[in-house]
Formats: sequence, structure tokens, C-alpha cells
Amino acid sequence: MMRFAHSTLLTAALSAAVLLASQWVGAHGEMTPQAVNTDGLKKLGEEWLETNPYSGNKIAIEIGASAYNQNCARCHGLEGISGGIAPDLRALEPGIEGDEWYVYRVRKGATRNGIPYMPKFEGVLSQEALWTIRAWLETRYDPNL
Repeated sequence: MMRFAHSTLLTAALSAAVLLASQWVGAHGEMTPQAVNTDGLKKLGEEWLETNPYSGNKIAIEIGASAYNQNCARCHGLEGISGGIAPDLRALEPGIEGDEWYVYRVRKGATRNGIPYMPKFEGVLSQEALWTIRAWLETRYDPNL
């Protein structure tokens, strides 16, 4: 009985330590965003656009696939298929409604109870880079989700 109590206490202490550590470094840990080369695409300027200027652009989609894998797949899953940590991005609708949600989230990130669940990418990755990711995500859309 004493061995069980000791094991339970140790497990609880380790769980608390992991929780505190994850809150200290952020919900998904420290992550260094990877640069995205958008050469060959139209420059968009400083003011954020409301809709994706690269929607359907084959070059942007190709760049976006790589940018997603380097910067987003860690939390949102390969091919946009979530493993449960973050939303499944295949459910993000193409078009203006999906664009509006996407722009807000990538620019501002997400925080719950003071804990970051998604980092802010505004000022970290360019508008061009972020819109290429969106262009690629549109190719992954699954209306059945």
C-alpha cells in the first residue's frame, strides 16, 4: 500500500512539474519559425489584405506546402490533419470567411487563460509567406469535417 501511495505521489508531482514547465515555455514549447522564400511572388506591402491574393497560384501553393511543414505541422499535423493538439486545418473553408479567420489567428495567435496556444506570426513571417500557407491550406479543404 505504501509503495502505491509513493508511486501516485511521484506521478502527481511529475505531472505538476510538466504542467508548470509547459506554461513557462508556452503551450507548444519554444519554436523557431523557419524563413520562407517568397521570391517569384507579387509583393503585398505592409497593409494586410483581407482576402488571399495567392489563392489558386501554383507557385504560392508549392511555397506554402513547404512553409506549412516547417512552421505549422508540428502542432496542426502533417497535411493539415490534426492529431488533437490544435485544430484540423482541413476544416478551414476556402474564400473570404476562411480568410478572415485565418488572418486574425496567424496575426494575433491564440491565448487561453494567459497561456499561448498558438504564437503570433505577424512580424515573424511576412504577409506573403503567411498567405502562401493559406493558399496551400485551401487545397486541403475537406467539407466533411
